[in-house]
Amino acid sequence: MLQEKRIVLGVTGGIAAYKAVEIVSRLKKEGADVQVIMTQAAAQFVTPLTFREMSGNPVIVTMWEEPKRWNVEHIALASWADLFLIAPATANIIGKIANGIADDMLSTTVMATTAPVVFAPAMNTNMYRNAIVQQNITKLSNLGYRFLEPGYGRMACGTEGPGRLPEPAEIVRQVIRFLAPAATILAGKKVLVTAGGTREPIDPVRYIGNRSSGKMGYALAVKAAQMAAKVVLIAGPTSLPDPPGVCVKKVETAAQMRQAVLAEYDDSDLVIKAAAVADYRPQLASPQKIKKSEEQLTLTLEKNPDILRELGAKKTHQFLVGFAAETENLLEYATEKLQKKNLDMLVANDVTLPGAGFNADTNIVKLLYRDGHREELPQMTKIELAEKILAKICEHISK
Repeated sequence: MLQEKRIVLGVTGGIAAYKAVEIVSRLKKEGADVQVIMTQAAAQFVTPLTFREMSGNPVIVTMWEEPKRWNVEHIALASWADLFLIAPATANIIGKIANGIADDMLSTTVMATTAPVVFAPAMNTNMYRNAIVQQNITKLSNLGYRFLEPGYGRMACGTEGPGRLPEPAEIVRQVIRFLAPAATILAGKKVLVTAGGTREPIDPVRYIGNRSSGKMGYALAVKAAQMAAKVVLIAGPTSLPDPPGVCVKKVETAAQMRQAVLAEYDDSDLVIKAAAVADYRPQLASPQKIKKSEEQLTLTLEKNPDILRELGAKKTHQFLVGFAAETENLLEYATEKLQKKNLDMLVANDVTLPGAGFNADTNIVKLLYRDGHREELPQMTKIELAEKILAKICEHISK
């Protein structure tokens, strides 16, 4: 999402400075080039070496170091940056910049830049509520500087209230919103994603299921949230942690998933059905554990509702995306599914290919569109694929 974006991260002297290490890591994973400027106070909490290793770039702490570029250091970084992010932003750095004080490398460089500047405040609750600090924040906001809302909770000093540094994942999500052009298309839109498999009970301890891990659906939910969408994730059983900034609803059976999806569908703008929903369920589920015997056990199966087909029939304004996992005749079966279920786009993959399918961290897919256009994507991680799928969806929505 941040490929080829250049970000200067300013780290100031608060206890939350250690969280800035994760911010650098997440920005790098999104493809950003990150340069770190630390105040001397910040270097008392985390060593510059840590940020140098995480960013892959030299770290600047003082104005009086040997310059690492031929030109004036603060002017070079001020011109280089696509965005300045100050996290954590202490009351001290906010006050300096609000009043035009430039007495260290960070404040001097911020004064010289024309790039957007984003503050992520982190300080004691009473300090954050202090009228002078609030005046400084208002003053900077009126001048076009951007502020992230601090988190609410217990501080290291023992006080409780607003002032915590937002979680690194949330900070990076906001940075993506500022810098990624595609983010504006989904910003504020409701995106409904389904993920994982379903379990159809045979008895209280056994079920019919499939090999879906939910990784693809979760990756899509993560990336959609980073694009500032309002994401609802309806997930079957999975061991994956809930994605940050996503409303997660857990279900187990196909019938439960249908009920949850229909409850969210009407006001959704984009629906991505990545879940592997069971096509059949036992006609009768035993209320007690079925005991093993010498005889064969016969199960009578009945069809589950076809959720995707039902959504296609009900579709009004929604952009509807389906998935097809096949083991043969991939394009034939995928094209048939696209047409029968009234989809706008279908993601098809052959689960027998190495590096594709269930439980893998990578996938190899073909994208099919309503107009007959097809695209073949090479093997990539599921998080990369999620980004690619959403970018393609945004292209079509924008048309």
